[in-house]
Amino acid sequence: MEDGKRSASGAGSGYLRCIFLCIMFFCVSCSSVPTEENNHTGVHDPYEPLNRKSYRFTDELDRRLIEPAADAYIKYVPEAVQRPVSNFYRNLSYPSVVLNSFLQGKVRQGFSDTMRFVINTTIGVGGLADMAGHMGFEEHDEDFGQTLAVWGIGSGSYLFIPAYGPSNSRDVADIPASVFADGLFYLAYVLSGPIIVPLAILRIVEKRASLSGPMKIRDESALDPYLFVREGYMQQREYLIYDGNPPVSHYDDFLTDDPDDFFVTDPIKADPATIDPMP
Repeated sequence: MEDGKRSASGAGSGYLRCIFLCIMFFCVSCSSVPTEENNHTGVHDPYEPLNRKSYRFTDELDRRLIEPAADAYIKYVPEAVQRPVSNFYRNLSYPSVVLNSFLQGKVRQGFSDTMRFVINTTIGVGGLADMAGHMGFEEHDEDFGQTLAVWGIGSGSYLFIPAYGPSNSRDVADIPASVFADGLFYLAYVLSGPIIVPLAILRIVEKRASLSGPMKIRDESALDPYLFVREGYMQQREYLIYDGNPPVSHYDDFLTDDPDDFFVTDPIKADPATIDPMP
């Protein structure tokens, strides 16, 4: 149950957080547009009209402000600088992972996550270098939404929060929890505004830059980007809640009703008159 996973991003980058794992469900989302008749995922989306408006607003905000800044970041900032910046922000958000590991009853993982945070914060110079990773301390991804799921609370209705991104009635509780468990929140009490504001903006730009490739795939390939993000987000949450090992039954909806459709007719047992000749 303690598979290595990537750490959760900050609350401001919730919209971007799900895009990478959306790609693994690319074929499902793009081969057909789910409707009332063919949507087998069981996503409860009673507020879809409002959610779509929120999605369009957030997407427009991204295209006009965040995406251009991210493109410039990728183009002009050397990769040797981008990597430690990414490490720094992941380490800042890692106290949330530590807390939720313990809340989920993963005591051994919780101590491992604690050591990872301490090592990277000290020896890794504030998290700029992932020294703990080189020492064998795996990186995990836990948040309060996953904790509530482990405690038995269902996902509820799907929500798309303006300027934040996809969520649901359960995971929305992770927004304040992640903020108060994030190192950047407490740095705001130490650093002045002219320093903390650029740090917060750079965090969003860095996250958007790291997901530039998957975002382009979404734009170029998804028949309905809203559905692409929604289905991908819900699948991602299942993946994280079960630590990368969701029950096999959760994939049954993606199978055809008649398994025999997958098999080619046996030419020996079949009636020769019913077998089409080779082209």
